[in-house]
Amino acid sequence: MHARLPIVDISRFRKSAREREAFLTELRYAAHEVGFFYVVGHGVPQRLTDGIFEVARQFFALPLEQRLEIENIRSPQFRGYTGTGHEYTAGSPDRREQIDIGPEREAVPVRAGEPAWRRLIGPNQWPTALPQLREATLAWQAEALRVSREVLRALAVALGQDEGYFDTWFDDEASAHVKIIHYPGRDVGRSDQGVGAHKDYGYLALLQQDEVGGLQVQGPQGWIDAVPVPGSFVFNIGEMLEIATQGYLTATKHRVVSPPAGVDRYSVPFFLGPRLDAVVEPLTLPPELAAKARGVSAEAGNPLLARFGENALIGWLRSHPAVAERWWSDVLRTPSDGAVPQPRA
Repeated sequence: MHARLPIVDISRFRKSAREREAFLTELRYAAHEVGFFYVVGHGVPQRLTDGIFEVARQFFALPLEQRLEIENIRSPQFRGYTGTGHEYTAGSPDRREQIDIGPEREAVPVRAGEPAWRRLIGPNQWPTALPQLREATLAWQAEALRVSREVLRALAVALGQDEGYFDTWFDDEASAHVKIIHYPGRDVGRSDQGVGAHKDYGYLALLQQDEVGGLQVQGPQGWIDAVPVPGSFVFNIGEMLEIATQGYLTATKHRVVSPPAGVDRYSVPFFLGPRLDAVVEPLTLPPELAAKARGVSAEAGNPLLARFGENALIGWLRSHPAVAERWWSDVLRTPSDGAVPQPRA
């Protein structure tokens, strides 16, 4: 479809009271009615947005054996490189290769009876053949976090809350996550699934996309093309905000269509997640907004859990079955109760 996603200028959030109120009205409309919108005025230096794409192209141009040095099968935290066809969405393989990067932390010991999601905490993998990838990615990640937190603060005000309402779960232990993605051109006669239709399970997602395009958003009348807008990030609402607002904001399904044969697409999404021990509680909306809340989605096969760590773990296990089988087989074979199983006798 040729419908256009809304564009909001986040710099207006810090301007005069009149300008701020007009901005909040626009943001509230974009978040409630569409769930996807472009953000401009974010202040991220172009050297960082250009730089992340430069190292992405350099990494995916490396010989396969150098990319496989950081293959995610080596990481219990699902970090590192995933080859084309090895991540699954809606049960089908995605035609993309990528690097998954999370917070740079040490793995923590997890005792029997503690939540299984604690095993998601741990280090990233970085390729020795491209040392500049680490610096460029962490610098970009820091700016993506800053912008995402600012948008979340603005959303809090737009929802009638104090600006710092969501801050509790977004301290130094928050679980932000970056993907650096390469979509190769599609093969003739093959599926055009770059990424299958899905929703994001965090609070917000930020996307930097190149000029090729391919992201599509599900609207009331069909799929809407999120055409690239220079200098912008694409934002979308995640399932945790849907739970928090009881459906006043809803996570919108989206997908990526593979580029044509001979064309490569690059994108870098950033997922704003809270601490893994966060438990999302419904906020008290102003009556005029509460009246428009649609309730939390109840899709078969996709239960929305208020406990973020459990939600996150389910997503990883479902998307990366090979890593799950190698490092999480005990959890796969145990009823889901959120705890590490007791050792077998």
